[in-house]
Amino acid sequence: MLQLAVKALVSGGLIAVASEIARRSPGWGGLIASLPLVSLLAMLWLWRDAGDAAQIADLAVSSSVYVAASLPAFVMLAWLLNRGVAIPIGFLAFVAAGFAGYWLVGTVGRRWGLPV
Repeated sequence: MLQLAVKALVSGGLIAVASEIARRSPGWGGLIASLPLVSLLAMLWLWRDAGDAAQIADLAVSSSVYVAASLPAFVMLAWLLNRGVAIPIGFLAFVAAGFAGYWLVGTVGRRWGLPV
């Protein structure tokens, strides 16, 4: 149980740091949010828990595929907000586009034999 609490505190701390920095500098906040820190932490936790390099490699591949799937959602959100769309509507569109990208990558990725 302590290990789960440490994982949650460290992972949540990264999100808090990124959002606080983004309040002061969106560029730096975006850089921190885009760093593969969450993926690295997930891989470290998986290595500690399972010690299986193949599982870590599969996680790295699937993370890469899902990052590519989410990119259009970020672009669409910025485009909508820059055109005056209300933030709640932009966020809803962002979530919908993200899910659509994930669904597409999951469907196509399974056909291609990717670990998605």
